[in-house]
Amino acid sequence: MAVTRDIVEAHRRPRRVMARLMAMGVREDRALAMLMGSCLLLFMSQWPYRARQAHETGGTLTDTIQHDAVGLIFVLPLLAYGLAALLRLVTRAFGAEADFYSARLALSWSLLASSPAVVLAGMVKGFIGPGPANTAVGVLWLMIFLRILINSLIEAEQ
Repeated sequence: MAVTRDIVEAHRRPRRVMARLMAMGVREDRALAMLMGSCLLLFMSQWPYRARQAHETGGTLTDTIQHDAVGLIFVLPLLAYGLAALLRLVTRAFGAEADFYSARLALSWSLLASSPAVVLAGMVKGFIGPGPANTAVGVLWLMIFLRILINSLIEAEQ
């Protein structure tokens, strides 16, 4: 199934999509591609706000996004792998028996599946600016991300 269809389905039935991803076998390249795609979408979702920032300060867009590029494209994937390992250790403390791959896949998939909300948050922050609307969309993204992550981790156990 196409990734876009899986993203839409993950908002309705996250466990079914995770079961389908787990049934494809251990494919580290797939988990890494999901993570890198998520990081790229996170990076691009910041562009409207960075353009607004550059306009307000009189700087150039490349000056404002270069640190985002390093942080979101190069550092965040490394941090995500560490977070997935930590997540796996926490779930093991609760009796979970899934492996580290399933934690990496669940985290990568949750980031990718919640990316439409990240893009919306970036647009709200860029066009409206920081404020209550941006906070509300950020909370919405966090709730979507956590719902998909928790359901994916539960499915990985079965």
